[in-house]
Amino acid sequence: MQGIQSVIPLILVFGIMYFLLIRPQQKKLKEHQQMIDALRRGDQVVTGGGFVGKVTKVKDGENEIEVEIATGVNVRVIRSTITTVLNKTEPAKA
Repeated sequence: MQGIQSVIPLILVFGIMYFLLIRPQQKKLKEHQQMIDALRRGDQVVTGGGFVGKVTKVKDGENEIEVEIATGVNVRVIRSTITTVLNKTEPAKA
């Protein structure tokens, strides 16, 4: 009986930590992954380094995309470093 009473506060603390820290972080990570998977040519994005540019090339299955940060200046960027999508392009009509 006393062993169970000493474990209950530990379980409560873990439950509170899960709902306040772990679960929101997992949700945010999932939303970021969906945003990265939905990137397509023409989207205006912000990179982790603070560069704002337009996506010029996206290859499925690759970890890199090409972003134009100035006229004629294209850089390859790791997908996971994209922090925000500013303007989304409309999907091409079939």
